[in-house]
Amino acid sequence: MEVCVSSLLITNGRVIDPSQDMDRVSNLLIENGKIAAFDIEPEKESTNGSATRIDAGGKIVAPGLIDMHAYLGEPGGEDDETIQSGTQAALAGGFTSIACAPNTNPPIDTQGTVQFVKQQAADANNCHVYPIACVSKNRLGEELAEMGTLVDAGAIAFSDACSPISNPELMRRALEYLLMFDKPLLSHPEVQELSGDGVMHEGIVSTVLALPGIPAEAEAVMTGRDISLAESTGGRIHMMHISTAGSIELIRRAKARGVRITAEVSPQHFSLTDEALRSFDSNKKINPPLRGQTHLDACIAGLKDGTLDVIASGHQPQAVEKKMQELDRAPFGVMALETTLSVVVTKLIRPGHLDWLTALEKLTIRPARALGIPKGTLQVGVDADVTIIDPDATWTVEPDAFFSKSSNSPYLGETLYGRASTVIVSGAIKFERNS
Repeated sequence: MEVCVSSLLITNGRVIDPSQDMDRVSNLLIENGKIAAFDIEPEKESTNGSATRIDAGGKIVAPGLIDMHAYLGEPGGEDDETIQSGTQAALAGGFTSIACAPNTNPPIDTQGTVQFVKQQAADANNCHVYPIACVSKNRLGEELAEMGTLVDAGAIAFSDACSPISNPELMRRALEYLLMFDKPLLSHPEVQELSGDGVMHEGIVSTVLALPGIPAEAEAVMTGRDISLAESTGGRIHMMHISTAGSIELIRRAKARGVRITAEVSPQHFSLTDEALRSFDSNKKINPPLRGQTHLDACIAGLKDGTLDVIASGHQPQAVEKKMQELDRAPFGVMALETTLSVVVTKLIRPGHLDWLTALEKLTIRPARALGIPKGTLQVGVDADVTIIDPDATWTVEPDAFFSKSSNSPYLGETLYGRASTVIVSGAIKFERNS
């Protein structure tokens, strides 16, 4: 659904904007697709006549949420997701901007594929979609992609997605080259020789289940290498889906030295442990894998002290039939755009690990800054991307209720708290929840 109005007044909401350190009850006026004013008296709401009103009493009014990277299927993976379904899922999850991961077929490594993604997103007309282009041609890690032409086409960042860049010389040259454009490189830290054919975290549970494990060192070793290369080149690096205590400590020390590094964690890694794999549920098979409790605690600590800047969904939908295989044969990946906000509320805010201002910072202005996009704020004059959140909503995660084409959520059957009730993109009401 879409409702376009020239003037929109959101009343009585608790406005939380981390970019302005704002947390107060206020009325927010939107005019002609832009944030116009705060604390507007209803009778003075608009210079253009009566505004359409949304009563946000008891709800939180926040900048539109931003996801650092989401797999949207197209081109080539339309059985998993499409840009139409993925962006609709993003709206349902409260996201007004998402960066599109390049692990498609063909990969996003040419001007044509970047333009294809942008056109498909424009046709879908849901949320903002920002293409991430490949670091290497065909994501093979052998030869740099044509980064300059990809930037010209509209790429806002570079990554080989879930394929680690194993060649350190290629990584070094990529970081140096991207200095010319001031674009970040999003790295999946994994030493594949250590991961091998592992399907879950290497530990007591993997031993009991007789399943091949992925050691924590597979992530930490590559994290250390990437930090060293970023430090020596001065390049901008973003570490994707960090899951281990060792990696977090390396990033913490790197930040203290002034390395240009940002890092993220996905909801799965601060809410679930490898114990969940005792059910042999392939919906809980992800890469990096669900770790032990010590690593989960480190992820929460990293969020609290700012080592982990961003909460990113880790949205990797898989068609139902792909996940209906034995655990060792099923592909990695979970769908997460529609559950991320609720898991943050349920597992971080309600237990008191983070307050609303800090949690929303990691879902709005921090990812915007890491990606270098002009989003994540409610400052007067910017595009009116707004997410209204019902913090007390409760809902049970059911497979037939998703907007995504896939239903491979690790939270199926769980009751979660907090949900987006209204989502506004560039001043247009793009999503309203009926219940």
